[in-house]
Amino acid sequence: MSATSAIEARGLTRHFRDVTAVDALDLTVGGPGVFGFLGANGAGKTTAIRMLAGLIHPSAGSIKLLGRPVEKAEVSVRERLGYLPQEPAFYSWMTGEEYLLHTGDLFGLSRKESRARSAELLDLCGLEPAAKRRVGGYSGGMKQRLGIAQALINRPELLLLDEPVSALDPVGRAEVLELIEKLGKEATVFMSSHILVDVERVCEEVAIIDHGKLLVHERTAALRSRALRPVLTCELRGDTGKIERLLAAESWVEAVNSEPGREEPDMTVFRLTVTDRTEAEVRIPRLIAEAGVGLVSLSPALPSLEEVFIALVGRSQKESREEES
Repeated sequence: MSATSAIEARGLTRHFRDVTAVDALDLTVGGPGVFGFLGANGAGKTTAIRMLAGLIHPSAGSIKLLGRPVEKAEVSVRERLGYLPQEPAFYSWMTGEEYLLHTGDLFGLSRKESRARSAELLDLCGLEPAAKRRVGGYSGGMKQRLGIAQALINRPELLLLDEPVSALDPVGRAEVLELIEKLGKEATVFMSSHILVDVERVCEEVAIIDHGKLLVHERTAALRSRALRPVLTCELRGDTGKIERLLAAESWVEAVNSEPGREEPDMTVFRLTVTDRTEAEVRIPRLIAEAGVGLVSLSPALPSLEEVFIALVGRSQKESREEES
């Protein structure tokens, strides 16, 4: 991580009449790497990114990008910034190559530089075969990749991507995520999304917001291990009806979920949410032995980012209701 933060927001707030879209947001993002900015639809992600991109002004608070206060160094900051809106718009009559050349002109690149950079980006984004085709005939995934290409024309140090994969099919999402992961090796990629499995795949660090407020900011692995109760996966062979009742009755078990094993017909897989992992790892084998069931495996299971998200947002909404009552 560089000494200078890619993003530093302090007290960032935006009001729209009587609605507070972003509420006193404090956020520091280093780099290079891919940073996930998570929230449900309407949580304030797009408003926050538009403020970072300089498209709308904050009602309060301050922003530094790449170590420079945005309001005092807009031109020098924008030259080092790339931005992809949630719904990128193109001139449909232009070819992909023409659109990138046009973007290069806007950034003040010479025509020679624009041609070289456009060819490089068309290849990087997998659009070289469609370079001479009109953008109006591009698929959704191709348009997203072209949007990323135009955001990269100036070799940005910071790339702001607003929901870059939300409108794509699974194949298109996989292609764009692979490209984002590659870009994160050299630049700071700030990526908003509500598709948690995608963020989990490519983001080393995440922030979660709800109703414009920051709930948590942490490395992805640490967040998953800290935010929820320990979870254990237990594979058993035999009649497991009795052991399920025994486990559910234990004080250190919060939840028991089971499903048939995929490998063998007499196998059952239990997913146990527990309050004390140490006690669980000692007691579970004893209970299984007493029930006369075969223990195949017992291992810790990381909660998914989706489970963490639901737990944190649910907790936030409950606290908000309590404050209002």
